[in-house]
Amino acid sequence: MTQDHQEKSPPPGFVQSHTRGPFSTHNGPFFHKVEGDQFWHGLYIAERHCNSRGRLHGGMMTTFADGLMATAVARANKITAVTISLNCDICSAADIGDWLEGTARQIGLNDGIAYVEAEAWVGGKTIFTASGVFRLLEGKAARKN
Repeated sequence: MTQDHQEKSPPPGFVQSHTRGPFSTHNGPFFHKVEGDQFWHGLYIAERHCNSRGRLHGGMMTTFADGLMATAVARANKITAVTISLNCDICSAADIGDWLEGTARQIGLNDGIAYVEAEAWVGGKTIFTASGVFRLLEGKAARKN
């Protein structure tokens, strides 16, 4: 296994995501799982995702939260959206090698503005919760995962 855990298999049902932009691809690898209307994203925490104390960096948490919420909006509306506002509440720490998993859901839509909530966890421990506001981009087809 490499230091970045790239050879470690994800939990059952998760597959590696290949439709992300350059920033997310650089910070991955990310994984996803879809069951009906529900989805989850996952990531093995690597050293490059951490702060100087070896704990998951808050910036990486917000990156993960943004991806979760953008996916929820895209799945709910079948079009792409951009982030207007993102708030991330850090609840606990996560360490190198931990499997970070999360999901999100759109909770409202008004005049092309979507409102979203997300959460992520390691095992049964909540690492962060997040909320966001997204503007739908008319005519921009959404990616599926």
